[in-house]
Amino acid sequence: MALYLAFKEVWRNRGRFFLFSLVIALITTLVLFIAALSEGLALANRQYLEKLDAELLIFQKDVDLSANASRIELSRLNDITRLEGVEQVGPIGFGTAKLVLPDGGEDLNVSIIGVEAGQPGAPQVLAGRGFTGDRGAQAILDSNVTNRVPLQVGDQITLKTLQGGEEQLYNLTVVGLTDGQQYLYAPSIFIPYRTWQQIRPQAGEGSPLVDEVSNVAAVKIKPGQDEEVVKQQILANVRDVEVADIQTAYESIPGYSVQQSTLNTQRGFTMLIGILVIGGFFQIQMLQKIPQIGVLKAIGASNLTVGAAVVLQIILVTTFGVLLGTLVTLGLAAGIPDSVPIIFNGSSFVIAILTLLMIGPIGGLITVRLAVRVEPLIALGLSS
Repeated sequence: MALYLAFKEVWRNRGRFFLFSLVIALITTLVLFIAALSEGLALANRQYLEKLDAELLIFQKDVDLSANASRIELSRLNDITRLEGVEQVGPIGFGTAKLVLPDGGEDLNVSIIGVEAGQPGAPQVLAGRGFTGDRGAQAILDSNVTNRVPLQVGDQITLKTLQGGEEQLYNLTVVGLTDGQQYLYAPSIFIPYRTWQQIRPQAGEGSPLVDEVSNVAAVKIKPGQDEEVVKQQILANVRDVEVADIQTAYESIPGYSVQQSTLNTQRGFTMLIGILVIGGFFQIQMLQKIPQIGVLKAIGASNLTVGAAVVLQIILVTTFGVLLGTLVTLGLAAGIPDSVPIIFNGSSFVIAILTLLMIGPIGGLITVRLAVRVEPLIALGLSS
């Protein structure tokens, strides 16, 4: 009976309810795009670090876990490797460069990452091969590069970096391709570590001794070893370093936490607006049909039936609006370029939709309360 009443009213006033469903659809589209933007921006920051084949990262002390500010001398890596529980240690260097496009288009900003062959930090190669040494004019491209520039194994690429205030060009051969490995919003190009030392942007020519540094060191722990125990051993035996797990490391990237907090706040306020809008609409609807509810109660309809009809009506309208908004969002997303950091992650997408479906009943709680408190005689104007 309750379902029949709910559906019958929606169908008889389908124009009005359809327009309101469009409002819910717009709210849904906004929430889903904010969620996708939040995921996309976060992934563009952390993608490489999140996929590291390591459990710990070692930073220079007192740099607030900033990889770009950190400097770790290569001479310390052997000391770390000898510690109990440590299986492998790999240096990782970060820098920025421009990829000169072969068609003469605008240069592509990329992250250049120096890694040691076979050590933590080196990417898993999906096509071609990995590095065979720490030197050589070789490069491994992540899929974010190949999605924008038609490059494949065997092609020649040209990188442009600043050396002492002047731009220098470096030719490299693509030897391998890997999956998405963005770092700091830029596609990544991996280079053998010693070659990276020469290519990375530098203010001027430094001595070889000074240049023998990495930004961070990635530590792979032996199976069965406790991560916290190994971390404390490194801190106790290696001077002037800080150690962090992978999640702590990427959450410490400048701006990462602030950015995510801002987007989550926006999403929360959008949800709140949705609750207020839905609550206001159904409350107005309820005030307009108090006489009809009075009639229903006068002929024997219970509060449970009336309340259930209101809740089912809210659920029907909200569900239709959310589904419509989801379809619109997916349609719009299909036309967004790959360069825009919009990613619809499966779990976050489902959570956002479920949350949106909940805002209807939550916003309509006042409406249900009004419905069950209607007195038939007062509603029909028969009370004295």
